[in-house]
Amino acid sequence: MLEHPPEQSDPQTIALEDAIKAANGLTGLARALGGVTPQAICQWRVTPALRVLEVERVTGVSRHRLRPDLYPIENVAVQQ
Repeated sequence: MLEHPPEQSDPQTIALEDAIKAANGLTGLARALGGVTPQAICQWRVTPALRVLEVERVTGVSRHRLRPDLYPIENVAVQQ
């Protein structure tokens, strides 16, 4: 997995690690995503922009956690 010392772990990296755990490991996430290898996922420091929504769909880890730079929580429209 993407084990990093705590001082090098940022929220996006932690969210990616949570997604990998939710998918039962690198191989599980790679299979769920299709078209990507476990080795490629292992090289991700953060979830690539083109994979965020798909990773969210297959793992349940929020796009806001995976890439807050692309999906800031304040941009979410509240439906009333």
